[in-house]
Amino acid sequence: MNDTEITDTLDVKGENCPMPVVKTKQGIDELTAGDVLEVVATDSGSMSDIAGWADTTDGVELIDQSEGDGVYTHYVQKTE
Repeated sequence: MNDTEITDTLDVKGENCPMPVVKTKQGIDELTAGDVLEVVATDSGSMSDIAGWADTTDGVELIDQSEGDGVYTHYVQKTE
C-alpha cells in the first residue's frame, strides 16, 4: 500500500460473511471524510465481498487489499 495514513483498524478475524462487510460499514460510519479504515479478516470471501460493497456504496473507496498467511487486509477510505 502507498503512504496513506490509517485512521483506525477493525479486527474481524474469525467472522464469516456477512459480518466483515456489516462491521466495515459500521466502522466507516464512525469516521470522517478522508479517514482510512484498515480491516483485518480471515474470511477469504471478504476480498470480493468488501470490494463489491465498496463499488456499490457512495462515500467509500477501496484503496487496497492484500492477502498473506490466511489474513486478508482491506483499506477503505471514507470519501464523503
